[in-house]
Amino acid sequence: MSSAARAGPARLAALALLTCSLWPARADNASQEYYTALINVTVQEPGRGAPLTFRIDRGRYGLDSPKAEVRGQVLAPLPIHGVADHLGCDPQTRFFVPPNIKQWIALLQRGNCTFKEKISRAAFHNAVAVVIYNNKSKEEPVTMTHPGTGDIIAVMITELRGKDILSYLEKNISVQMTIAVGTRMPPKNFSRGSLVFVSISFIVLMIISSAWLIFYFIQKIRYTNARDRNQRRLGDAAKKAISKLTTRTVKKGDKETDPDFDHCAVCIESYKQNDVVRILPCKHVFHKSCVDPWLSEHCTCPMCKLNILKALGIVPNLPCTDNVAFDMERLTRTQAVNRRSALSDLANDTSLGLEPLRTSGISPLPQDGELTPRTGEINIAVTKEWFIIASFGLLSALTLCYMIIRATASLNANEVEWF
Repeated sequence: MSSAARAGPARLAALALLTCSLWPARADNASQEYYTALINVTVQEPGRGAPLTFRIDRGRYGLDSPKAEVRGQVLAPLPIHGVADHLGCDPQTRFFVPPNIKQWIALLQRGNCTFKEKISRAAFHNAVAVVIYNNKSKEEPVTMTHPGTGDIIAVMITELRGKDILSYLEKNISVQMTIAVGTRMPPKNFSRGSLVFVSISFIVLMIISSAWLIFYFIQKIRYTNARDRNQRRLGDAAKKAISKLTTRTVKKGDKETDPDFDHCAVCIESYKQNDVVRILPCKHVFHKSCVDPWLSEHCTCPMCKLNILKALGIVPNLPCTDNVAFDMERLTRTQAVNRRSALSDLANDTSLGLEPLRTSGISPLPQDGELTPRTGEINIAVTKEWFIIASFGLLSALTLCYMIIRATASLNANEVEWF
């Protein structure tokens, strides 16, 4: 695993904590209750007998607004230097209030300045309420935050309804509005505390994953060191065994020079006069220069795979390793009888002089059941560990992402905004 990949989960956890630290006010405010506003709008068009009425159910009182009923005529800001003013943020914002109007309600669009500035400017012109419509067509009203605005009532509605009302005002059509208190909405349960809890849980999961990773690397280092030690010890044992094997020089008339005699299994060449050959305990013959490197690396007969360390009694108490391996799988139980018979014949052959090195001080080889797993089994075990660690980390990351997305959606649904 690369360092960038290992750093990924840690960076994600740090980002989660940073997100939690940057959202305290929003999350805490989002956990507060709010009240819906029931708004009835009456439009009196000239030349039309009965007035047009419609209802707005999705209004929302501001967090710092009095939750009270109010009624009045809706007015929009006057144009400034010939340009329509829908925001009410300019210090020159003015409202034309007819003399016969005692109570009026300002209609403003969200954006460009804080809710407090908009509401305060309308209150300065003696508005009894302010209705602010959203500036995003697909977004629901939010709970506005506007501390210090006094007793003026502040309500937010959707952009669609706000522009409907504004279209009538731009045609100089009288619009009356009644605002009533609707339903009290309880606070959302998912708050900053939940985000912190999720982040801490994720960090704990990543610590566990890291512990698994550290444990794996420690085991791998220990295994590598043990394998290197075994290789060195087995290499020394192989040198001792090779030094005890019989060698001789092929002479004219020896059986090795016979054309029907087996060739050297390593170089696939026939034996010639004056060739130096090595005779193994299994009575197989090879060129000394060919078989010695093989025995140093494998410790087995190239043909029958007989373990020369066992045959000579030089058997270290070491498991097989990747490079210096006793191919025990090929020496099946059925070959054990043949091996014992070969050793019996060898014991009767005094020309080889293979006396077991009982004084070498090396302990016997463990039984087959005590041998360590083969390379394939070790690789499978390592793959399983990596799979578990990767799956655990991925699951933790997905869980955190899901909870953050859910928290963000919850906060957006119950959002408290300052502007």
